[in-house]
Amino acid sequence: MEEQIKRAVRNLNISYVFFWVFPAFLLGAGEFELFPVGGLVDNAPAIYYFETVGILLTALCVPLSLKLFSMVLKKKIDHMTITLALKRYVQWSIVRLGVLEVAIVVNLLCYYLTLSSTGNLCMLIGLTASLFCLPSEKRLRNELHIAKEEKL
Repeated sequence: MEEQIKRAVRNLNISYVFFWVFPAFLLGAGEFELFPVGGLVDNAPAIYYFETVGILLTALCVPLSLKLFSMVLKKKIDHMTITLALKRYVQWSIVRLGVLEVAIVVNLLCYYLTLSSTGNLCMLIGLTASLFCLPSEKRLRNELHIAKEEKL
């Protein structure tokens, strides 16, 4: 079982690193103007819609990713066997990061297309929320109620 826990934590850490690498890649692409930066600056209705979608998406995705995971953990994962619970825990953790990633990427694109700081602020809110999803073995054991086995 210890090997399964270590594998689950390793998979969570890998997904968390990719979660941060993709926005960093988009930031670099935007700074090197690999996609059209400021393409919608003169279009006031487009700025309004992009900002509104970004704000609403952030306001929806951040609580959804944090609260939905705890609800699924309590209602479904707690009642499974340890092996299945570990698999579902990893899957739902990746889903949670994916929900946050959608909000972050949309707001990042909103920032570069409209050059409005609203997208940048919402992106930072999403990235800050991801710090509450930081994977660790201690957290996994606490959330799945797994005691650490003593070595003799």
